[in-house]
Amino acid sequence: MEGKVMRKIWERCALRRDIAKEFLAEFLGLFVLVVFGCGAMAQMTLARRIAGDLMTVHVGFSVGLTMAVYVSGGVSGGHVNPAVSLAMVLLDRLPLKKFPVYVLAQFLGAFVGSCVVFALYHDALMSHGGGQLTIWGVNATAHIFASYPARHLSAGNGFLDQVVATGMLTLCILAVTDGDNMGAPRGMQPVSIGLIILGIGSTMGLNCGYPINPARDFGPRVFTALAGWGKGVFRFGGYWWWIPVVAPMVGGAVGAATYLFLIGLHHSELHRRRVAPHRVAPQQVREDLSNQKSTDMSRLTLPCCAGV
Repeated sequence: MEGKVMRKIWERCALRRDIAKEFLAEFLGLFVLVVFGCGAMAQMTLARRIAGDLMTVHVGFSVGLTMAVYVSGGVSGGHVNPAVSLAMVLLDRLPLKKFPVYVLAQFLGAFVGSCVVFALYHDALMSHGGGQLTIWGVNATAHIFASYPARHLSAGNGFLDQVVATGMLTLCILAVTDGDNMGAPRGMQPVSIGLIILGIGSTMGLNCGYPINPARDFGPRVFTALAGWGKGVFRFGGYWWWIPVVAPMVGGAVGAATYLFLIGLHHSELHRRRVAPHRVAPQQVREDLSNQKSTDMSRLTLPCCAGV
């Protein structure tokens, strides 16, 4: 009886269209990332570094991204970042028509994640700032949700910072998921991607806190503008807000192009066909494989998900 009930629920509620499933997967992925990452920032800030420090923030974002990819990877590819989605479009691994759907889902997931972090730490936020939500100063809390530049940072240097950091992220993701390269064992790619974030946070966080994700930065920033911090979240730092939105997109494209031209294009054709046999005619695959005495047909596998 219970099985019949569950079957009826599944038949009524299960989505049929792939794009709807992918939308929900990217939404939930960003939600998980922001709850873990911004939650770590909130704990460090509101406890005045007694219950956390920069390393716990790095770990929070790393674990958050790892879990986000585990949550969404099998459905949408686990992009959870518009810059990664753009890279997949440029590499012909994601149809262009799906790109705006992914970006919208990512933005909304980050926005809702910010709502949850705000609700979770509402009383602590009010206590920390004496009832005031401020952007700068000893009691500032806006940086819990979005990035802001350090005093020494110029707009040009900040733009370069985000291009380089996001380029490194994209390049390393492509390496981790490249079946023609060493790659990571199946099921371990999310862990490897989380370690990339740990590395970036430990080495490239000084200037502006390594946002490297337009949705993760812009969604929470919009939330803070609506929740009480005001329009200053967009004006602060000489209208800094657009840099962590635009520069990571450039960095994602640069990182993808770098990996493609220095590594991806130089894999042997036969090896590529073993990994992605669906991209060539079956007869051509059989002919090529028959010429290799050591070929093992069991090595023919489909490529891994585009963004995992």
